[in-house]
Amino acid sequence: MTLVPATRRVVTEPGTLTTAGLLTILLGAGLSVLDFFIVNIALPTIDETLNASPAMLELVVAAYGIAYGVLLVLGGRLGDTFGRRRLFLTGLALFTLTSLICGLAPTAGLLVAARAAQGAAAALMVPQVLSTIQATLTGEKRSRAVGWYGAMAGLSMIAGQLLGGILVEADLAGLNWRPIFLVNVPIGLIGLVVARRTVPETRAANPLRIDRLGTVLLGATLLALLVPLMEGRALDWPLWSWLLLAAAPVLAAAFIAVQRGAERTGHVPLIPPSVVSLPSMRRGLLVGGPFFIGFGAFMFVYAVTLQSGLRLGPLSAAVAITPMAVAFLAASLVSSRLVARFGQRVVTTGAAIQLVGVGTIVLATLAAWPNLQILQLTPGMVIAGFGQGLAMTTVFRVILSRVPPERAGVGSGVLITTQQVSLAGGVAILGSLYLWMAETNLRDAFVMVMLIQMLVAIGIVVAGRKLPDPR
Repeated sequence: MTLVPATRRVVTEPGTLTTAGLLTILLGAGLSVLDFFIVNIALPTIDETLNASPAMLELVVAAYGIAYGVLLVLGGRLGDTFGRRRLFLTGLALFTLTSLICGLAPTAGLLVAARAAQGAAAALMVPQVLSTIQATLTGEKRSRAVGWYGAMAGLSMIAGQLLGGILVEADLAGLNWRPIFLVNVPIGLIGLVVARRTVPETRAANPLRIDRLGTVLLGATLLALLVPLMEGRALDWPLWSWLLLAAAPVLAAAFIAVQRGAERTGHVPLIPPSVVSLPSMRRGLLVGGPFFIGFGAFMFVYAVTLQSGLRLGPLSAAVAITPMAVAFLAASLVSSRLVARFGQRVVTTGAAIQLVGVGTIVLATLAAWPNLQILQLTPGMVIAGFGQGLAMTTVFRVILSRVPPERAGVGSGVLITTQQVSLAGGVAILGSLYLWMAETNLRDAFVMVMLIQMLVAIGIVVAGRKLPDPR
């Protein structure tokens, strides 16, 4: 599809987002998050069928996350310029196509390449979701929609591993792990048809030029940080991995300098410091970043421990996630009412509840290992899931509560980039530490990651008190 700038105006009425349109774009956002996590439980079977090396298996996860994180802000800027519905449809179409390629990939190398392309497609699609919400809804409707977005994101993280386990265990038509990608194809095609009819077109009143230098520097920074963190351990930390890690802070400093310089001279950079410095954005990201780092590590480590430590099959490991998913959904459904009454205190309360839940998981593990049963983990999973549901959905509201509609694309791009990079960073940093420790003591490795998760929750309880009120 050729992208041609259309009329430069922000569509509000009669292009208000309907419930059907909101559910459609939330479905697209959910698919993108789900596909980051759905491969966790399927990795052992992918290894068996494609004979992939450990480094290649990590790339199956990493390639998607890196491409997604690097291009997210650019995707938001393109939506502001060329039309958010147009970019959503383009991204969803490409996501559907690349999902098909992933499902048919005959080799591990082609699967990794297709996963990178799938991540790039998601980066075109997902920023348009929050941008459309910001541009077409106001007041309580906008706050509720953003809360639903946060709920969809969190549920998709959990449901990804649940659905992955079900599909792998079912071995539909003898396709083994391939249905975890092929299932996106019919869903994507239906989404394309519905989105054309229900999602209004919006774009920024004054479309911004693409910040090419900023885009290159941001991409280089994220690649220099994430690639060695995800691949270094599997490759025994070659020299290039240390050189990239050393280059990451230098590239980050150059990116920040370029962004500040561009805004000082009257240009609009890729990530305007004036938007990031908004109290709601700045403080929300300082809380949201660590939360997503801990959440990404939690989901990865929990899935691996269930299969490697407790010797559960894919379906049993998936079922073990269900209590957490149900509790998360319940918290998401009541979060809007709680935020309307208690404001930002819902974040700190959610983090405190999560702290109790993870602590319960740690106690159960220490008491029963190596004969730990799913039922012994269930109470902690329910408590942790409820706390995570409260905290996550409210953090999304806080971060976007003061972003003006004309900067919706930038704001949503920054938020989702932070989310995606933090999730990938959690898997890379804490996941690598876990795998290293698990070589000698799997129980201690699992407990170590859970204790770090508890420290993160304590930090959120303390820092969350300074969050602005999202009401």
